[in-house]
Amino acid sequence: MKFAIACEGTEVTQHFGHCQQFSIYEAEDGKIVGVTHVANPGHRPGFLPVYLHELGIEAIVSGGMGGGAVAIFNEKGIDVYTGARGAAADIAAQLAAGTLVSSGSICHEHAHADEC
Repeated sequence: MKFAIACEGTEVTQHFGHCQQFSIYEAEDGKIVGVTHVANPGHRPGFLPVYLHELGIEAIVSGGMGGGAVAIFNEKGIDVYTGARGAAADIAAQLAAGTLVSSGSICHEHAHADEC
């Protein structure tokens, strides 16, 4: 499984589109087997879900995310996990193990990008 976590440094960001980078993890048999980091190429409506899909991402994790992005990820068959907080490596281990639960947190306004 290949998944991305929207990050600010080593922490999960609270707003997907405004993250500093994506930490991209690969997991097999419930364990992390690789990680790379890619800078956020820029926040434009509808762009990031397509970009991550093209990278082969099967799931995305963030603290919060707008409804439009969630809809595009869903259309592309990418699982969305919102409400995550803390160290990306810890969250990645939970997702790999199948224990991460999404809160379903949806941001409705871009004005509060870090408060979702």
